[in-house]
Amino acid sequence: MLYDSDLEASVFPCGEGTLNMPAQIRVLVADDHPVVREGLVSLIDRQADMKVVAEAGNGREAVELHRSHHPDVTMMDLRMPELTGIEAIAAIRGETPEARIVCLTTFEGDEDVYRALQAGARGYLLKGFSRDVLLECIRSVHRGDMWIPPAIAGKLATRVSRPELSSREMDVLGLLVRGKANKEIASSLDITEGTVKVHINHIFMKLGVSGRTEAISEALKRGIVNLPE
Repeated sequence: MLYDSDLEASVFPCGEGTLNMPAQIRVLVADDHPVVREGLVSLIDRQADMKVVAEAGNGREAVELHRSHHPDVTMMDLRMPELTGIEAIAAIRGETPEARIVCLTTFEGDEDVYRALQAGARGYLLKGFSRDVLLECIRSVHRGDMWIPPAIAGKLATRVSRPELSSREMDVLGLLVRGKANKEIASSLDITEGTVKVHINHIFMKLGVSGRTEAISEALKRGIVNLPE
């Protein structure tokens, strides 16, 4: 004969009337666009196996909230104020090497992918992804897997094979994108115009271009530099 106490024990094996449910995936969502952030939070919180534990509106806040909440997975927008997503990823991974972070972005330049993964990201998603893709990405990264779509993986492979720009070449390229002439670049960096020309030639060679306009276009397309705000 099954008594009420036996029934309770069989239905609630943990005691005190609680089901022995698996732990939820604790997620931090970092995005500076409130509508995007709210949409992500709403979608994630509707899943039985997930829960948003914190929301950040900028990169610095993301680092602070990660430090205080220790989420299982962090969804990180790459373009944010205070600290960029890549800077925030590097800071978080510096404090918590095992942190699992997924990049969210509308940009698909190979440099963005490369820098994000170098900083320690475990996944990369272009905004516009489907609901199912987002949820599977979170679960996969939580399991310890990498999540990189095939198209992005192809860009990454191409990027890895390209020569690196030096820090000085990056400085020169940034000023080129801002429309500076060689004389202005030389003055800004306290170098000679002849040295500027040498750096520009190296930039052309490494980017596989033949002129300033093409170099600027290629740098912006690949995410090597961004337009000034």
